[in-house]
Amino acid sequence: MNIVINPGRETWAELLARPAIDMEQLYGTVQGIAEAVKTQGDAAVLRFAEQFDGVRLQGLAVTEEEMRAAASEVDDTLKVAIRLAKRNIEAFHAAQRFTPVEVETMPGVRCIQKAVPIERVGLYIPGGTAPLFSTVLMLAIPAVLAGCGEVVLCTPPDKRGSVHPAILFAAHEAGVHKVFKAGGAQAIAALAYGTQTIPAVHKIFGPGNRYVTAAKQWVSLHTRVSIDMPAGPSEVEVLADASANPVFVAADLLSQTEHGADSQAVLISTSAELLPAVEREIARQLPLLARRDVAEHALSHSTLVAVPSMDEALEMTNLYAPEHLIIHTRDYARVADRVVNAGSVFLGPYAPESAGDYASGTNHTLPTGGHAKACGGVCLDSFLRKITFQEITRAGLQAIGPAIETMAAAEQLDAHRRAVTLRLAAQTTDV
Repeated sequence: MNIVINPGRETWAELLARPAIDMEQLYGTVQGIAEAVKTQGDAAVLRFAEQFDGVRLQGLAVTEEEMRAAASEVDDTLKVAIRLAKRNIEAFHAAQRFTPVEVETMPGVRCIQKAVPIERVGLYIPGGTAPLFSTVLMLAIPAVLAGCGEVVLCTPPDKRGSVHPAILFAAHEAGVHKVFKAGGAQAIAALAYGTQTIPAVHKIFGPGNRYVTAAKQWVSLHTRVSIDMPAGPSEVEVLADASANPVFVAADLLSQTEHGADSQAVLISTSAELLPAVEREIARQLPLLARRDVAEHALSHSTLVAVPSMDEALEMTNLYAPEHLIIHTRDYARVADRVVNAGSVFLGPYAPESAGDYASGTNHTLPTGGHAKACGGVCLDSFLRKITFQEITRAGLQAIGPAIETMAAAEQLDAHRRAVTLRLAAQTTDV
C-alpha cells in the first residue's frame, strides 16, 4: 500500500483519487445489448445468457418449485442469520415511515404532502463467486415496507441454469414477488423496457459490475426509468488516532478490498506510528483470505496517510466522502459530529463495516466515488414519491390571487395571470 506522511493539501485530491473507470467506452456495448432486448425481448436475454453466462436456459422465470428447493438447500444456521438481519433491517427502515404534511400557509390556502410508493421496482443482485443475498434484504425489505405493488428481482444464473439458493431464500423471506434468471446489462435492459416475461419497472436498484453500472446509467438517460444512485467500486476509509487497534484497522481495510480488484481502502490517521503497524498486520492477515488475489489487487491502489491533527484528518475525510467511514478514535462520537460527507459511518472499535453490510439494520446500498457529497444511501424514501396537493377556497384565492397575478405578469405569462383573474371575476359561491 501507498504510505504518505503529512502530505501537503495541494496533493490531497491526487492522493485520494479512485481507480479510473471510463464509462463512455462501455456505452457502445451496452447500447447494442439494450436495443436488442428492446426489440427482441426474451430471445435476446436468453441469447446473451448463453453468450456471457455460458448457460442455455429453458426460461427466465424462477419457478415455485425452485424457490421451495432453495429453502431446503440453505443451512439452518444461515437461515437464522438471514432472519435476524431481516428483523433489524425491517425495524430500522420501518422507523423511517413518512408522516404526511398538511399546512395552511394562509387562510383558505391548504398545502399537503404525502408519500406514495413506486408501483413497480426492479432489483439487480449480482451472482458469481460472491452471491450477494444480503443485498436482496437491503433492497427488497424497504421496497415491501414502502408498499411497492410489484418487486421484481433479476440475478444471473450459474452454469447449471440455477440461482444461488441463499439468494432465493432471502428473496422469499423479504417478500420479492418475482425472480428472473437474467444478469448483466441485458437484465437492466429487460427491467427498463420489459420483455414477454420480465415486466418493465419504474426504478432500478442494485450493484453490479461496470457493464451493469453503465447499463443503469444508459437506461436512465434513454428511458423514463430511474435508478437508485451513481454506483462504482466499493470503498472504505478508517479514520484513526493513536488509540486504534492495528489488528482491527487492518481487518476493516481488508474487508473492503475483498469486494473487488477495483475496490479501495484508505486509512487517515493522526498517528504516524499506527501506519507501519497496520501495514504489518495487513501483511499477516492477507494470506488468510480466500479472496487474497482480489484483495491484493485492491490494496495496490489503496493508501495509508498520516496527518498532524484531527482537524486535517476530518478535512481530508470530508474531501474524500467515503462510501463507508469507520471511526477508530478515543472520542469517536465527537469526531463523528464533524463528518458531513459519508455514505454510512461506523462508530468505535466494535463497529466493523461488515455489521452494516449484513445485519445491524442500516442499508448497505450507498453512494461511491465521492457522490456522498450530494447523495445518501438507499432508505425507505428511495421507494416512495412525494406528491403535493393544494386546496384553495374562494377566500383563499382572493387573498393570494393578486400576488399570483403580479408575478405572472412580471414573467410575461399572461395565461397564468388570466387563470386567476377569471376566477376572481366569476360570480360563484364558495363551497
